[in-house]
Amino acid sequence: MNFTINLKPVTKKNSQRIAKNNKTGHYFVLPSKAYEKYEKECKSYMPNVESPIDYPVNIKAIYHMPTSRKVDLINLHEALHDILVHYHVLADDSSNIVVSTDGSRVVVDKWNP
Repeated sequence: MNFTINLKPVTKKNSQRIAKNNKTGHYFVLPSKAYEKYEKECKSYMPNVESPIDYPVNIKAIYHMPTSRKVDLINLHEALHDILVHYHVLADDSSNIVVSTDGSRVVVDKWNP
């Protein structure tokens, strides 16, 4: 299966927010507003699957970034995998399903990130 998310990749870990549960008084971490927007915008790019993938797969992702600024590939993978689970493309992003990310890389494309 091949598909493209035609958006600039956003990671979950940059600019996380701390929120407080008013009922319990406990604090918890929320992803950034930029990530939440990115996650919503990704919906229209998700492939149609009859049921979530629940067997071992390799996810080869090529991330097109607008600049050569350093980016953490692991954080990009985490965001992508979480989005695939959120939209029920993957049943889970555990190592039993996402067994590999071979061939993944970051490339610079300032005209079409």
